[in-house]
Amino acid sequence: MSAPAPRTAVVELLGMLAYGGLLAFDRMATDARLAPDLGRRAVLSEMAAGEITNYRRLAARLVELGADPAEAMEPFVPALRAYHDSTEPKDWLEALTKAYVGDSIADDFFRAVAEQLGEPDRRLVVDVLHDSRYEEFACREIRDAIAADPKVANRLSMWARRLVGEALSQSQRVAGERVALATLILTGTGDQAGFHALVKRLTSAHTERMAAVGLNN
Repeated sequence: MSAPAPRTAVVELLGMLAYGGLLAFDRMATDARLAPDLGRRAVLSEMAAGEITNYRRLAARLVELGADPAEAMEPFVPALRAYHDSTEPKDWLEALTKAYVGDSIADDFFRAVAEQLGEPDRRLVVDVLHDSRYEEFACREIRDAIAADPKVANRLSMWARRLVGEALSQSQRVAGERVALATLILTGTGDQAGFHALVKRLTSAHTERMAAVGLNN
C-alpha cells in the first residue's frame, strides 16, 4: 500500500478540481442557451447545477485541510481559463462535443490520479467527476446529428482534435508550474515510462469514445 499523498499535492489537486467546477458551471450555463429546445436546455442546466454542488464539496474539504479555497484555486486560473477561452463552442453540437470529449478525457485522468490518494479524498475526487448520464446524453445527441447529416462528423472531429490538443497544452503548463501536483502524478505512474503508459491508456479510451459517436480520431 502506497503512502498517503502529501498535503500540498492534495490541496493542489482539489484546488484545480474546484476551479474547474466553477468554470464548468459558467460554461454550461452559457452553453445551455445554445440548446435548440427547452428540454435540451434543461439537461445542460442540470449539469451546471451539479458542478456547483461538486464545487461546494471540494471547497468544504479544502477548508477541512486548513486551506483557503480561493487561494487553492488561484494558481490554476490562467491555464484553465485559457483552455476554455480558446475552445468556446459556436453552436449546440460543439458545446456537446466539448462536454463529451474534453470532460471525459479529463475525468479519465483524474480518476487515475485519485488512486494515489487516501480516504476521504480518493472517494471525493471520484464522486465529483461528471455524471455518466450526461455523457450518454451528449453521445446520443452527437450520433443523432451525424445520422441526420453525415457531414457534421468531419466538423466535429476537427473540433474534438482541437479540444484535446489545447487540453494537453494547458496540462503541460500546469505540470510545469505545480511541482507537488506533478510529483503526485509521476508517483502514481512510477516513472516517465509509467506516465507515457498512462497517456497511452487515456488516448486509447479517447479513440474508443470518438468511434462510439461516429467521429474520426
